Amino acid sequence: MDSVISSAPFTLTATPARSELLAKYFRGLGDPTRLRILRLLGEEGELSAGEIVSRLEMPQATVSTHLGCLRWCGFVATRRERRSVIYRIADPRVGDLVALADSLLADNAGHVACCETIDAPGGGR
Repeated sequence: MDSVISSAPFTLTATPARSELLAKYFRGLGDPTRLRILRLLGEEGELSAGEIVSRLEMPQATVSTHLGCLRWCGFVATRRERRSVIYRIADPRVGDLVALADSLLADNAGHVACCETIDAPGGGR
């Protein structure tokens, strides 16, 4: 039996199956703030962390946490420009993935809005 690696809100076995990793990857996209950041970068190309904070009108610490997640999972990439960190979409497929999900949602928004399993404690796990 695989040992379990646990850190809220997601638990993985020590040797996670591809489906477990893919589910965790999608959890990276499963936050409205992170999706707003990706959309913003998709529209603007590149923005500094300060510009993202300003556009989202959210606390810097909150935005930084989300940017860290997006960077760690490979959704965004960074470069330094003087004292600023500049963010951009790391791979055009990320934008394609978000656009495809948005397109699929258009056909299923009512069902998604009514789904009680996803928002239930444990998220259907």
